[in-house]
Amino acid sequence: MKLNIDLKNCYGISELKYCFDFTNSSCYAIYAPNGFMKTSLSKTFDDYAKGRESSDLIFTDRTSLRKITDDADISLTPESIFVIEPYNQEFSSEQSSLLLVNNAIKTQYDNALKQISEKQTTLFAKLKQLSGLTGRTLTPEIELLKTFGATSIADLLESLEQKISESAPSKLADLIYSEIFNEKTVALLESGVIKDQLEEYIQRYNDLVLKSDVLSKQFNHYSAGAVNKQLADNGFFAAKHTINLNTKNGKKEISSAEELTKKIDDERQKIFTDKELAGKFDAIDKKIQNIELRKFREYLFENQELLPELKNFRQLQKNIWIAYLVDQKELFDQFLAQYKAGKVTIEAAVKQAQEERTDWERVVAIFNKRFFVPFKMSVSNQEDVILKGKKPSIAFKFSDGEVEIDVPRDSLLKVLSQGEKRALYILNILFEIQSRKKQGLMTTLLVDDIADSFDYKNKYAIIEYLKDIVNSGGFNCIFLSHNFDFYRSVSGRLSLKQEFKLTVTKTGRKLKLSPEKYQNNPFLFWKKKLNEPSYCISAISFVRNLAEYCGNKHDYSTLTSLLHIKTNTYTITLNDLCEIYKRVLIDKNNLVLTPPNKTVFELLCEESEKIIDEDDNHLELEMKIVLSIAIRLLAEQHMIKRINNQDFVDNITKNQTISLLKKYKESTLGTSEEIDTLEQVNLITPENIHLNSFMYEPILDMGSSHLKALYAEVKALAC
Repeated sequence: MKLNIDLKNCYGISELKYCFDFTNSSCYAIYAPNGFMKTSLSKTFDDYAKGRESSDLIFTDRTSLRKITDDADISLTPESIFVIEPYNQEFSSEQSSLLLVNNAIKTQYDNALKQISEKQTTLFAKLKQLSGLTGRTLTPEIELLKTFGATSIADLLESLEQKISESAPSKLADLIYSEIFNEKTVALLESGVIKDQLEEYIQRYNDLVLKSDVLSKQFNHYSAGAVNKQLADNGFFAAKHTINLNTKNGKKEISSAEELTKKIDDERQKIFTDKELAGKFDAIDKKIQNIELRKFREYLFENQELLPELKNFRQLQKNIWIAYLVDQKELFDQFLAQYKAGKVTIEAAVKQAQEERTDWERVVAIFNKRFFVPFKMSVSNQEDVILKGKKPSIAFKFSDGEVEIDVPRDSLLKVLSQGEKRALYILNILFEIQSRKKQGLMTTLLVDDIADSFDYKNKYAIIEYLKDIVNSGGFNCIFLSHNFDFYRSVSGRLSLKQEFKLTVTKTGRKLKLSPEKYQNNPFLFWKKKLNEPSYCISAISFVRNLAEYCGNKHDYSTLTSLLHIKTNTYTITLNDLCEIYKRVLIDKNNLVLTPPNKTVFELLCEESEKIIDEDDNHLELEMKIVLSIAIRLLAEQHMIKRINNQDFVDNITKNQTISLLKKYKESTLGTSEEIDTLEQVNLITPENIHLNSFMYEPILDMGSSHLKALYAEVKALAC
């Protein structure tokens, strides 16, 4: 795959085109000095991934262009790009729950739930019809739970199994629950407003029932109707059976359902046409004249046998639901059988989910092995994440070496060091990376100085992670850094070839990515080219350090005279330098520096002028060192001339530039502008000159134009 970028006026990037060819390597490393493009490129890619437009925040009138395409010139999908910022305390992977999922367990669990749900849906579709509860906020499920004070529908239905099996069909199943019980009617019944009227009605009703030939308190209209229905449905009368009713006039034989129905209706009519009972009903009716209760009043008028049941309306609610379930006993039994079978599978899945060692835990285990932090992480709801798809609830334990205690994330962040906070951020990034691997999502990964501010131990832990990511497949990686040491370490650990190790250069406002020149250690590169002026001069500080480490005091002293103005600075020739190089660098016995009689100081001045005259704003490391040496020698030359005290200069044994500047200022020898220039020399050049193979990042980061300008200012002082 190839990744083509074409950017214009995207934050700090005025213009940048490049083709990243991942055919032979899934990784690029880019060294970008501070202020060049690192953050801008990262921000632009992050905009793309999140569907935001990119722009120039300073020059807002400039038109921005952002094209990120593959080798077929097709734009990459936003989800295929992931940007790792240097640090984002709030970052939390949205996909980390995928790492907790065991598909085999979840499939068993989901199938069991699905089969239970299907039976439950069928049953409750019928309960909706019977109850009239067809709304979204008031459903049979909600009302059942509220009526019986339960929290789980399945558990509730299972607990009602015996009750349903022992109950006979009831005419209560013909009642429409929603017509009787709603927010207004329940409030009325709870208020006690019609309590007295209900009791009077019930007393008269019971008196009438006692006088009935057929009915009694235990065998009321509902009971009688249910018996009649059951006998008819089961073919009792069709089989020529009869029943006897004990009436006041003796036994009366009933031989058909129609005859029994008429007898029950006659008894009902006698009761409800009673004038005194009707008066009691009117008293109740007057209490519920509210327009919002009109339907309830009308329903009571048509079903006056309900009134005695309303004295204990909470029990009536339960009885109606029981009647519905008895009416739908076949569907109820099917649900219960499926629930009992599925529950065994569900419980086994939950137990396995609780014990499961997940990808999430493996990420945490590797993290704990590579990083040393005072906290541990766990998921407190692992089974819910695995089985129900819930978001992980992360729990933290903090240890001070003696005691371990649970802490919330916000409290933890308040006590962690910056490095520890960054480590926690890295862990969240790893969850995202692992989630993408699990999904098989091919991702372009832009890593923006992820190791910034870490100590060396943790930097190498991060590099190990980056190596794992590159080797895992599924990722095309671009590592950005302004830290040359980290850039070099990543390049080395990943064994990147030259074409995949890039540096950023700038000409005017235009940026360019080019293969890195030195390949790991600049000094090894320079050793091969010591006969060329810039490399010959820039190697002086390296060889001086080697001479010092080897105890070669004479050569160390001579080379020091090429980094500070000494009495012999102007007389050391290229031949002298060549002999020192041969003695210190034993593999350079055949080295020849020409012309041998030319002084090193003279060559330094010539080479500096060539560098200054070049139009290219980009200076390689060796050129920057040449200019830095020249700047300091010219500055010291100026100060020594103004101080005009050779004894003072000869007695300086260390920190010569600092000592000269101090004396210069004490003697009030320069203007404020001149002193400012000399202060800059003292601030900038020491790290640039006294460098070794482990420390040359400061000069790499320094802008070339800054060094050129400082050289011109110091040269003007020395004239």
